Amino acid sequence: MPSLRTDLASPNHDARPDGAPIDMLVLHYTGMETAAAALARLTDPAAKVSAHYLIDEDGAVRALVAENRRAWHAGVSAWRGETDVNARSIGIELVNPGHEFGYRDFPARQIDALADLCRGILARHPIPARNVVGHSDVAPRRKADPGERFPWAALARLGIGLAPQPAAVPHWGLAWTEPALARYGYDIADPHAALAALQRHFRPKRIDGLPDRESAELLAGLLAAVEETV
Repeated sequence: MPSLRTDLASPNHDARPDGAPIDMLVLHYTGMETAAAALARLTDPAAKVSAHYLIDEDGAVRALVAENRRAWHAGVSAWRGETDVNARSIGIELVNPGHEFGYRDFPARQIDALADLCRGILARHPIPARNVVGHSDVAPRRKADPGERFPWAALARLGIGLAPQPAAVPHWGLAWTEPALARYGYDIADPHAALAALQRHFRPKRIDGLPDRESAELLAGLLAAVEETV
């Protein structure tokens, strides 16, 4: 496992609310032109943003905020009805320029380091697989990261998150899809944005925010997986 650097912490954090469980893991890309720029922003008191960890493209892991503190990474967001995502989550930033500056694949060394880090986090905190999410899942109207190039399926095969088996649905229009998205965890204030987020995570080959049978069957598979264990 790559060494964990703790020499440059972020000042941007505060206490978690009393009794708040750490039951979410939120993955991001930095969306900045360089790793140095991302690190500077995440440690700038004026920026008021941070994450618990930053992983560079070479696999180097930097701890910025202690896990028992609330890092400021999710912004206005919601998941499964909870609107203070920061209070109950661990946030990990992956160095990648993102859609604005030349989005590219995540290197294998970076993903290997992420997998090692995630396994440790999941061992320390009671985070269910459905709560391993991207920034786009918890803020579908605002965010697209970590994006369609992120290898969610590969992580799921390692026990990090979910990879659904499609399940049959009686119909697949928005009238079925919208409440199903809410049951799984999405904020459906904009159901098309929520569906696009689901597609970006689980069906990245086509992201249009429009209901179709394949998306509905994936969503039904997710619900079957989580509702058997909830």
